[in-house]
Amino acid sequence: MNTDLKKVGEKKFMSRGLAWFLGAGLGANGVWMLIRPLDWYYTMPGVKGTGPPNLHFMRDIGCAYVVVCASLFWTAKKPRQAWPSVFTSGLFLALHALVHLWDTLAGRQPGHQLVTDLPGVVLPALLVLWVAWLAQRSSAEE
Repeated sequence: MNTDLKKVGEKKFMSRGLAWFLGAGLGANGVWMLIRPLDWYYTMPGVKGTGPPNLHFMRDIGCAYVVVCASLFWTAKKPRQAWPSVFTSGLFLALHALVHLWDTLAGRQPGHQLVTDLPGVVLPALLVLWVAWLAQRSSAEE
C-alpha cells in the first residue's frame, strides 16, 4: 500500500512540475508575442517561413498562449478542479499543431517547416494534453 501511495504522489508531482514548467515557457512565449511581436517573429526559428508579420495576429495568438499558461498554473495548483481547463488548452495547442501539419501537407509550407515546428508547436501540444490526462486521472483516483 505504501508503494501505491508513493506512485500516486510521484504522478502528481510529475504532472504538477510539468504544468509549472510548460506554463512558464508557454506564458513567456505569449507575453513576448504581446509585448515585442516583431522581435518574436524574427527570433523564433521557422516563424519567418510562415508568411509576412502580422502584429495583430501575433498578439491574438499571444493572448491564447497566456490563457494556456493560466490554465497550466491553475492545474498545477488545483488539478482536480482545473483539468478541464488544461484539456481545453491542450486542444487549442493540438489544433494549432494540426494547422501547421495541414499547411505542410497542402504544400503551403515547405516540409522542413514541420521539422522546425516539432519542438515548439507539436511537442507542447502533446505535453499539455498529457498533463490534462494525468490531472484527470489523479482527480479520479482521489
